[in-house]
Amino acid sequence: MTVLLPAVTETDSVDETARILKETSDEDIAQVLVVVCDRTTPETLARCEALESRFGDRVHIHNQHLPFLGGAMREAFDLATASHVIMMSTDLETDPKLVPRFIELAKKHPAAVITASRWAPGGGFSGYGRARVAANWVFQRLTSLLYNTHLTDATFGYRLFPTPLVQAIRWEGLRHEFLLETVLKPLRLGVEVIEIPTFWTPRQEGESQNSLSTQARYIRTLLAHRVQGAATILRQSSPAPIT
Repeated sequence: MTVLLPAVTETDSVDETARILKETSDEDIAQVLVVVCDRTTPETLARCEALESRFGDRVHIHNQHLPFLGGAMREAFDLATASHVIMMSTDLETDPKLVPRFIELAKKHPAAVITASRWAPGGGFSGYGRARVAANWVFQRLTSLLYNTHLTDATFGYRLFPTPLVQAIRWEGLRHEFLLETVLKPLRLGVEVIEIPTFWTPRQEGESQNSLSTQARYIRTLLAHRVQGAATILRQSSPAPIT
């Protein structure tokens, strides 16, 4: 797999994420794509560069051109070279200890999207806030109704995809609504999506880039892709190379 790691203000959590990936999944990691931007701090960049000591020449640090998290992941998708790509974070909100489970399921269901769910039995939240949890639950129920799906968590961006799938889809989102888009468009294409439970805890360092104004974009994304023509979901040609 190709591991996608966006990094802005994380330091110790970068090291811990890399340590766990190395210890639990090293033989299945073909490529580590670290995506940085103009706002990535010097301390974070130094930690990212140090990943070469763990993964050698499998590490590639990419300076993104498109803005925000969605832009970072869109460019990283096109740079992925392994059979599958896993989208996660470097702040430990996406538990790296789950990666072996992702890989196990991907080997059994190579054409499926594997996604982590905080609402699946065995999952949960810590430090999320009651009002935020309630709003999240309502949004998940709305999503399942609109898209006629059994999925319980469409907004958590911890997912493994077949690389040809993400490189064939025409992605549109630039901010955190992109995370929702990465499950809605596969669903519209009839791709199997399999959930595994995860327990969410808030980051202990760095700053969240997911503001309330950004979250308001989720509703627009949810409705827009429901009525989008299936033919427009796919690219008309191969992605242009990113330099």
